[in-house]
Amino acid sequence: MTNEEFQKIVLEELRNLNGKVDKLDQGQVRLEERQTKLEEGQVRLEERQTKLEERQAKLEERQIKLEEGQEEIKRDLKAICEQTADLTEFREEINVKIDKLTEDFSTIEMVTSKNWSDIVRLKAARVI
Repeated sequence: MTNEEFQKIVLEELRNLNGKVDKLDQGQVRLEERQTKLEEGQVRLEERQTKLEERQAKLEERQIKLEEGQEEIKRDLKAICEQTADLTEFREEINVKIDKLTEDFSTIEMVTSKNWSDIVRLKAARVI
């Protein structure tokens, strides 16, 4: 093998190596582009996750408010039940008192009627 043949072989191998290096460079560029896209996608995912977490926090706050409102409604309902019981008891007491007054009024009417009758008899006895 002559020096020229050797140089041709070396040059050819160097060209092959350069071609392979170019392919590797292109592959590296594509990998970097993909990596950039992945990083951008991850940033978007993180932004969406942050938004979801914010929305979840708002939902939790609203749920707490709903639970507080429900407790307030329960307290109000309990107060209404107690007031209703008091009013029912008051109504029964009033009905008993009205019944007693009615009986007393009937008794007064009878006594008054008897008194009028006695007054008429007394007047008649005086006149004679």
